[in-house]
Amino acid sequence: MLQRAVRYLHNIEDGLLVFILMSMIILAFGQILMRNFFDTGATWLDPLLRVLVLWVGLLGALVATRQHKQIRVDVLSRILPAGLKTINSIITRSFAAIISAIIAWHSIRFLIDEWNIGTKAFAAVPAWLPESIIPFGFTVIALRYTLQVMEAVIDLLKGANKQ
Repeated sequence: MLQRAVRYLHNIEDGLLVFILMSMIILAFGQILMRNFFDTGATWLDPLLRVLVLWVGLLGALVATRQHKQIRVDVLSRILPAGLKTINSIITRSFAAIISAIIAWHSIRFLIDEWNIGTKAFAAVPAWLPESIIPFGFTVIALRYTLQVMEAVIDLLKGANKQ
């Protein structure tokens, strides 16, 4: 049942990512057509597209973290013996979880400031609303890294018990 719920959440992530990306393409194409052929355009569309780029970037990071395909600079894993690779993975993923949690925390503080100031992102949309993907995304990333660390620690302990 838990696996079904996780799979459902993954499908929502993937669907949202595809929907936003397709929306960006259609909206950008429409804006180009309006500017080139009708000498007009929606003034709110460019800021909206910038916000959608932020959403696509963070949703893409969520998917990459989920699939273990995030960008990493990891020279040690190529030269370490197999036994130490797991420990290296635990350390690097722990570090990534901590940094992601710190970013999530400070982005929440940033959203509170945006709420209090009343900044507008585009049209009448308050800036905190589209920016809410930042703390959400980094919180999920931190949780995923934490779960990956826990899984690696369990695997390491199981391997130690077998020996």
